[in-house]
Amino acid sequence: MIEEKKILIVDDSSMMRAIIRGAFEKIGLRNIVESSDGVDALKKLLGQDFDLIITDRNMPGMDGVTLVETVRSHSRYANIPILMVTTESEKETVIRALQKGVNGYIVKPFTPEILWEKALPLLRGG
Repeated sequence: MIEEKKILIVDDSSMMRAIIRGAFEKIGLRNIVESSDGVDALKKLLGQDFDLIITDRNMPGMDGVTLVETVRSHSRYANIPILMVTTESEKETVIRALQKGVNGYIVKPFTPEILWEKALPLLRGG
C-alpha cells in the first residue's frame, strides 16, 4: 500500500520541508524523514530504506546534484527514485539533473497536485 511508503525530504528550508510533508500527509503518507542538507541525508539513508527521495538542488554543504550522484553511485541505493524540487528552471539545469539520475523535476513554487502527479507514480514503481 502506498501509505506504507517511506520518503526522505532533503531541503535546507524547514518551511519547504513542512510544505512537502503536509502535501503527503493530506493523502495519507506519514512515513517521512526530513534532512536539512545532503550530508545529513546520506547519514539517514545509510540507516534506513526509502521508497523516494525528494531533494532541493541548492543547499549548503552538499547540493542536490552531488547528493544524487552519490546515491546513484551506491548499488544498494541506486534504484531509489529521486525527485528534485527547486527554483532552478533553466533548461540546461533540468537536463543536467536528469543526466545525473533524477527521475523527476519540479520547479518551485508548486501545488500539492503537481507534487502528487510527479511523486505518486515513482512511489508506485512506475
